[in-house]
Order: sequence, then structure tokens, then C-alpha cells
Amino acid sequence: MVDENVSFEDNLKELEEIVEKLEKGDVPLDNAIEEFKKAMDLVKACDDKLKDAQETIAKIVNENGEIVEFNVD
Repeated sequence: MVDENVSFEDNLKELEEIVEKLEKGDVPLDNAIEEFKKAMDLVKACDDKLKDAQETIAKIVNENGEIVEFNVD
């Protein structure tokens, strides 16, 4: 399970380290499976943080203090 309080950057760094380990190919199969599972959890955590950031950025406050939806196509 990934700690939700860890920053996006820290999760991404850990994910990159796991990918490097797995790419070398010298990880025993059981360890590789565990590392892969952890990597998938990290991918989900990063994706969730990106989606939250996108939703936050998509809301812009106009001059009257009203929230205006901002769509990026």
C-alpha cells in the first residue's frame, strides 16, 4: 500500500528505481512480482495526484469570485 501523504515526486522517484531494478533482470521472480505490484500501486497514486491537480487547475476564480470551469482540449 502506498502512503497517500508521500509527494508525487517521491512516488515517481521510487517508481523509477523499481523500473531500473526490473529492467536489469537480475531480480528473483518472487521479488520481481512484489516489485511489480508495488510499482502498480505507485502508478495509481501518481495518477490520482495528477487527476486531483488537473481538477484543481481546471477551476479558475473570475473577478467576481465565481468559480469558472476551465477546459483543456
